[in-house]
Amino acid sequence: MTSSTPAAGRGKRPPHGDPVLDRGLALLAAFDREHQRLSLLELVRRSGIPKSSAARLAGRLTAWGALERDADGRYCIGLRLLQVASLAPRGQGLRETALPFMRDLAGAVHQHVLLVVRDGEQGVLVDRISSHRALSPLYHPGDRLPLHSTGAGLVLLAHAPVQVQEALLAQDLVQQPEHIPVRADVLRRTLAGVRRNQLATLRRGEPVPMVTVAAPVTAQGGSVVAALSVVVPQRHADVRRIGGAVRTAARGISRVLAERGHAG
Repeated sequence: MTSSTPAAGRGKRPPHGDPVLDRGLALLAAFDREHQRLSLLELVRRSGIPKSSAARLAGRLTAWGALERDADGRYCIGLRLLQVASLAPRGQGLRETALPFMRDLAGAVHQHVLLVVRDGEQGVLVDRISSHRALSPLYHPGDRLPLHSTGAGLVLLAHAPVQVQEALLAQDLVQQPEHIPVRADVLRRTLAGVRRNQLATLRRGEPVPMVTVAAPVTAQGGSVVAALSVVVPQRHADVRRIGGAVRTAARGISRVLAERGHAG
């Protein structure tokens, strides 16, 4: 994950929004998976906020519980944010419904099972269940995923609004982590196949040969609210069997969401 755009400099008000709120959000956005604990000077450098303002805002965020300080005085994300995030219906509510099906699927494949939702032109990994013998994961819960180069992302992109699809197709896309260019016409055909088959299959060679199989999760009314995917080593990839299992689990989650009136 990458840090946000730096806040306005000293004495300058951001062009939109509340300056204090914007700067507080910039402090929180300074943290990512590679930077989970930051000193005040590191917060200043990564957020672009002047030291005096950063110290004052960090103190207020710490008092509220959005930040915490370790024994060395470095800042880290606080549990209060986890409490607030758990209220997101597209996250925790969906996760609670999906977990029993994800556990059953994980017990069948003994690898990775992922639940992903779309946020704009990216996917967000809501949860992942992994076997102790699974491949090293490429993504962790909370990470953002490229829609065009992940199995779950292809499912979400195939069912995204046309304007989202066209915005991505207009970009110079690169398959990650292989750094292989993605042609727009090929991607269009891939997305059409995903919609037709209600299943995405993605094979990749890096970091190790693996196969991802993903299926859509729908809510009341049939709208796609998430994608369920399995990641397995290529040598163990019986795509027909795995595809059937993923579809069955995704349909089970969809059925429960519809019964509970989840509208997406």
